[in-house]
Amino acid sequence: MEVILLQKVHNLGDLGDLVTVKAGFARNYLVPQGFATRATKVNIESFEKRKAELKKQAVEQLTTAEVKKAQLLKLDVSLARRAGDEGKLFGSVGANDIAIAITEAGVNVQRKDIRLPDGPLRSLGEHTVVIHLHSDVNANVILNVEAAE
Repeated sequence: MEVILLQKVHNLGDLGDLVTVKAGFARNYLVPQGFATRATKVNIESFEKRKAELKKQAVEQLTTAEVKKAQLLKLDVSLARRAGDEGKLFGSVGANDIAIAITEAGVNVQRKDIRLPDGPLRSLGEHTVVIHLHSDVNANVILNVEAAE
C-alpha cells in the first residue's frame, strides 16, 4: 500500500515522501496516528496544497523539542525507593515513575517518551534515561535512584 507521510517517521521517511508499506502497518498504525494518509489522487492533491503548512508545523515541533531538551539537560532528578542491603530495589522504577518525577521537577514529559531499552530500573544508583522528544531529538537525563529511609 502506498502512503504519503505527513511527518517524519523513523526508519521510513520524511514529510511528503511517498512510501510503500504493508497494508496492516498503514491501516493500524500510520493512518490512525496521523503519520500518513493513503496515496490517492485526491489525497496527493490535498497534500500539495497543505505542504507548506505541514512543513511549518514540523519546524515548530522540532524547535519545541530542542527547547524541552535544553530544559531536561539542566534537571537533577531523584527518586527514593525501598531497597535491600545489596542495592537491589524492592520492585522497580518504570517509565511511568520516571515521567512523574521529571514532570514534578518542572518539565512536562509523558510516559510514552521514556526509553528504557534494558527494561525497568531495578537497582540503586545513577541511571541514564533517554527521553524521546522528536524523531530527531533525544535527551539523556541522569536519574538518581536513592534508598528510602
